[in-house]
Amino acid sequence: MFDLGTQELIVIFIVAFLVFGPKKLPELGRTLGKGMRELKTAMRSVKDSFEEAESDITEEMNKAKSDIEKVYEGFEIPDFKKEALKTLNDESKKKDSKADTSTDSDEEKQLEKPETGKDG
Repeated sequence: MFDLGTQELIVIFIVAFLVFGPKKLPELGRTLGKGMRELKTAMRSVKDSFEEAESDITEEMNKAKSDIEKVYEGFEIPDFKKEALKTLNDESKKKDSKADTSTDSDEEKQLEKPETGKDG
């Protein structure tokens, strides 16, 4: 977290000694230690609650999955991706066959149609 070397720690200790004095320094150290201990405890508690919630969610998901598998046991579930691709291919073939049968005059008529609602 903090990349403090020996020299930095010595400088911090000297500054704290000068600011707080020799009588207050041990009390400050104890207070700082207690605060760090409480912070670690709180962090551990939060981590444990997240892990517990994760295990509860995983358990519920596995239960739901097994329930769904029991309901659909013996049923053949269709492959929707294959069906969709087949439908798209069929529609593409229909469009291609319609394009082959249409005449050029039909296309020209569609291009020559005047647009309605134009400002004149």
